[in-house]
Amino acid sequence: MPIEPRALHGRWPLVAAGFLLAAATALGAMGAHALKSQLSPERLAIYDTAVRYHFLHALGLLAIGILLRTLDSDLLRWSAIAIVAGIVLFSGSLYLLTFGLDPGSARIVGLATPLGGLLLIAGWVVFAVAMLRL
Repeated sequence: MPIEPRALHGRWPLVAAGFLLAAATALGAMGAHALKSQLSPERLAIYDTAVRYHFLHALGLLAIGILLRTLDSDLLRWSAIAIVAGIVLFSGSLYLLTFGLDPGSARIVGLATPLGGLLLIAGWVVFAVAMLRL
């Protein structure tokens, strides 16, 4: 039985959420065990922030994916896209900053952090608008 393309619209956020949650769990465990003794308290705090936002937004993405399985909404799809991009840019940049890039690279990566934060906010605003319209 072939899968209809429309069915994939609700599935990809669930797949992405599964992988992102697995990664957040692994990175959190790494921070709690392997990195705790190797990072300064300031860098460990940055790393913890990255893991926390990564985990919370991946859980939110899971909820969006579940909704997309029953509600056909382009806005929900855009919300999911913004949240995935936000996790990658926000948490990803904080993970990179944790490990002490050279000053030039740190400035470039540091620009991704607020952009990722804006994408996370935008994703949830788009989510809210989608819920208002349904």
